[in-house]
Amino acid sequence: MNEQTEDTIINRSGEQSILEAAEKLFAEKGFDAVSMSAIATLANTSKPNIYHHFKNKNELYLAIVKKAVSRTTALLDAIEQAPGTLSQHLVDFSFGQLKNMLENQQSTQLVLREALSGGSERGREISRVVFRDVFSRLISLIEKGQRKDEFRKEIDPTLAAFMIISLNSFFFQSKPVMQYIPEAAFINDPGNFSRGIMDILFNGVVKNRETES
Repeated sequence: MNEQTEDTIINRSGEQSILEAAEKLFAEKGFDAVSMSAIATLANTSKPNIYHHFKNKNELYLAIVKKAVSRTTALLDAIEQAPGTLSQHLVDFSFGQLKNMLENQQSTQLVLREALSGGSERGREISRVVFRDVFSRLISLIEKGQRKDEFRKEIDPTLAAFMIISLNSFFFQSKPVMQYIPEAAFINDPGNFSRGIMDILFNGVVKNRETES
């Protein structure tokens, strides 16, 4: 029994090393430019050992993307169980997702590369298998707010969900440049950025004349 447990731990450790090495290389170079030999070298293992865990490079790549997206899935799980308004849940999601992206830059780069890949077959497969569930759950969160009369019923929940995810993605991509623009103080305060964009999303930029009269 002890030997079996030890073997399982070693097996998982070897798989984790492969995933970490592959994530680093895929994030830096893209799928096509990375060989299984390069992954084996960086993971300090052999190609046969990689194929013991993953039947091909595509399956390994998909496992890395699933691992990256699982952090957002866990975030949604926690938010859906938490007390509070749906508005607060959306703020928590926006900040939580951005925090995950910034703390896991390699996997974020990999995911965004797929999003910008121009609709490759691999990208379409990943969208179907991985991204769709998270996106659908965020849409459902907004629809729930509409049913509870917390959000405007005439807005498109899919568009609202797309805006939240897109703004976080652009923050991540533009941070290296925006940090040199003095007016963009929010770039060094992701929490303030999330609160700010959600305030604009909820309240708009046009002053409500009715509240003044």
